[in-house]
Amino acid sequence: MALFNRLNLKAKSLINTGFGASASSYGGRFINKDGSVNAVKKGIGFLDRISWYHTMLDMSSWKFLSILLLFYITINFVFALLYFGIGIEHLNGIQTTDNEWVQFGQAYFFSAQTFTTVGYGHISPTGFYTSALSSAEALMGLLSFAIATGLFFGRFSKPSIFLKFSHHAIIAPFNDGKAFMFRLAPYKNTNYIDAEVNVTLGMRIEENGVMTNKFYTLDLEYQRINSLALSWTLVHPITSESPLWELSAADYESILGEIIVIIKTFDDMFSTTVATRTSYTFNEVVYGAKFKAMYSQSENHQSTVLDLGLLSAFDKVAMD
Repeated sequence: MALFNRLNLKAKSLINTGFGASASSYGGRFINKDGSVNAVKKGIGFLDRISWYHTMLDMSSWKFLSILLLFYITINFVFALLYFGIGIEHLNGIQTTDNEWVQFGQAYFFSAQTFTTVGYGHISPTGFYTSALSSAEALMGLLSFAIATGLFFGRFSKPSIFLKFSHHAIIAPFNDGKAFMFRLAPYKNTNYIDAEVNVTLGMRIEENGVMTNKFYTLDLEYQRINSLALSWTLVHPITSESPLWELSAADYESILGEIIVIIKTFDDMFSTTVATRTSYTFNEVVYGAKFKAMYSQSENHQSTVLDLGLLSAFDKVAMD
């Protein structure tokens, strides 16, 4: 039986998701696990489609610091070569030696002092070309540190949402029936209120002999909560109104598509709304499972312990 004929025809499909109905647009995922859109932009130049500012803000801390360090080392190396090319004798106070590597090293550290505008003073430029070069380097250093300071401030001040999602979603027993479930939890010392989630089912199916993308809203038991302090298990009851109604475990293995999750909440630290997204492909959905409890009382019974290591933990259960 064609998969489309197995879907619940009572479920109304969506046309305003922004991902398009053409099945040729589907590249295996609409949304990556990290929340980024799984799309590659072409037709314009690389520099036109890449914002270096957004790239520097979004990259991981170790990459960001590595790029700054590499730029600092490289720019000083270039200026040291220029000083060395003009002539080491134009750097007043440099130690004279027959070892050119030692001389180059002194030129390098003079460049570092000039670039950072530290200027210890024991080496100074003489002559027009060396003085002009050191002046240009000092200006570049001031501009570079201003840009780096702005990037540091942007990274620290950028509102971010600190939520982790369970690696798998599950199909679990629920109220004499079954439900699609996944869960999430905040993992830093942040306070979120007015959390709201939208869940959309996207599938690549055959309709009237043509492959097409179909999207359906998955209604949740609770779409919004007042405070997101502990873990939150999102539950879509699979009722007669659900597009997943009467799908079997074998059907889940054959479906090509995913469940797209978008959450937004108010962060009272930044005093603004923050958002994130993720998705679950159907091979990341475990049929017949139940999440393990994540929280318990502390030993002194005066607080709640949330074990984030159990966010994706589940037990297999029998399904009718």
